[in-house]
Amino acid sequence: MQKNEIFTPLNLVRLALVAAMYVVMTLMIEPLSFGPVQFRISEFLVLLCFYRKDYSISMILGCFIVNLFSPFGLYDIIFGTLATAAAVLPMYYVKNVYIASLLPVISNGVIVGFELFLCGEPLWISIGGVALGEIVSVVILGCLIFKILFERYPVMMKIIGSTRQLTVKSKQ
Repeated sequence: MQKNEIFTPLNLVRLALVAAMYVVMTLMIEPLSFGPVQFRISEFLVLLCFYRKDYSISMILGCFIVNLFSPFGLYDIIFGTLATAAAVLPMYYVKNVYIASLLPVISNGVIVGFELFLCGEPLWISIGGVALGEIVSVVILGCLIFKILFERYPVMMKIIGSTRQLTVKSKQ
């Protein structure tokens, strides 16, 4: 992908829609989206970065916007957004979606867990609670969605603008 491809109208709309989806899906279940044990169903969208690297813009922007509503204020805006950036920026360069799905588990677990500790929450409960939410959202739900729905149907890969070459298994 070349730099000028990011700024095409279609791609800008695609990136904006994904950022908006992240924000809406996170705020829909707001009480579960923040705190030492958190579950953001929207986190499965980070796997889009495995298929196309410029989705990292959507994820970082979406996370930043959501964290403006966080009860943890500036801490969540800074640390939460940093954790997302640390997870999604290298994701495209990982060769396996299952391994890529572990990046947000580790970065959010450690960084957001430490952030919550700074805000007065127990450290290990925060790290474990955030990591567990990421395992459910990204590793389990995200991998299921992308492996079953997206990779099996090439039209779905076209819709998300995947730049990754995948071998689709034929049904016999």
